[in-house]
Amino acid sequence: MTSTVLEEDHRPWGYYQVLADEPDHKVKRIVVYPGKRLSLQRHKRRAEHWFVVYGEAIVTRDDEELHLKAGQAVDIPLMAAHRVMNPGTENMAFIEVQIGDYFGEDDIERLEDDFGRA
Repeated sequence: MTSTVLEEDHRPWGYYQVLADEPDHKVKRIVVYPGKRLSLQRHKRRAEHWFVVYGEAIVTRDDEELHLKAGQAVDIPLMAAHRVMNPGTENMAFIEVQIGDYFGEDDIERLEDDFGRA
């Protein structure tokens, strides 16, 4: 079995690796450090599906707060305000599948951010 080393894009909350970048979808493996969370954001041109690989996650989706464990998933519809937090003491990882017609980072509208990027 071979393993491909993928470039990691580091952020204050953790890091991600792009597993697939195609015209009709994009797939990322996202690792969130303990106690950290991503910005509260929404997208105009893509929806997302998140599958927790390991650890635990608290997902905010509009007015809902969902607690997910490894093996559980959630769908994030187009234009839904969303964020993920790692409440645990170990790293948490999830796979994010984006579907839509555009996957650029400039489709992120940050509503709140712990790191001053909103």
